[in-house]
Amino acid sequence: MYLITLLGNLLIILATISDSHLHTPMYFFLSNLSFVDICFTSTTIPKMLVNIQTQSKAIRYEGCILQIYFFTLFIVLDNFLLAVMAYDRYVAICHPLHYMVIMNPYLCGLLALASWTTSALNSLLQSLMVLRLSFCSNLEIPHFFCELNQVVHHACSDTFLNDLVACLATVILAGSPLTGILYSYSRIVSSIRAISSAQGKYKAFSTCASHLSVVSLFYGTSLGVYLSAAVTQNSRSVATASVMYTVVTPMLNPFIYSLRNKDIKSALRRLLWGTPGKGPVGPPQ
Repeated sequence: MYLITLLGNLLIILATISDSHLHTPMYFFLSNLSFVDICFTSTTIPKMLVNIQTQSKAIRYEGCILQIYFFTLFIVLDNFLLAVMAYDRYVAICHPLHYMVIMNPYLCGLLALASWTTSALNSLLQSLMVLRLSFCSNLEIPHFFCELNQVVHHACSDTFLNDLVACLATVILAGSPLTGILYSYSRIVSSIRAISSAQGKYKAFSTCASHLSVVSLFYGTSLGVYLSAAVTQNSRSVATASVMYTVVTPMLNPFIYSLRNKDIKSALRRLLWGTPGKGPVGPPQ
């Protein structure tokens, strides 16, 4: 599954870079999302595979802090990029004639930079908050990686401030992108309903079907994990459920975009087999 995730997302990145027809805002953010998914899985899975091979579950304190930093960085980045891609689809459907003016290279670069900077600062804050805690010896974390919440709750010192900061960060950095996604799709649905022909409605909806599938998969699995944690209070069950959004979702994303997107399929054929194909015609799909 890890190799499939690496190969699938790497092909998406190479396809968008090598094909000039895909040098558009949508595919710029898609390649960013694929890169983040590669980094996201690489934060936890290689160490888990080493543990399985060596039959050792040990991790150094420094390595645990690094896992917390990078895992938090990339999961928040996923949230922001999905929100930015939702805004991109909103502009493409609701303001198609002004799409290239609004989604200009400067704005795209600024949105990507803001997403990376905000995520990095949040990850740094969360890591520094963990560094202030003290831990007992022979600490065992009931997870397959150093998940922030699990590490904090196994500290021997007071964790109230850590819980407060983590809660505020979750509300702001997860709630804001989700709100943006819901708002964008509410406007998209309103615009699609105003289209008179069934063919026009289908064409408009197809431009955001892949993104909507990825959003549903990401937030559905993430919310499922946290809801199961609240209901069962079983950390090992939560660890098992976490595999869905840490391993399965990044693996499925390339398939969702390649199977439902004619432009990506054409670019992949040209990349892998040199098959000639037509570039996208008309508004960004």
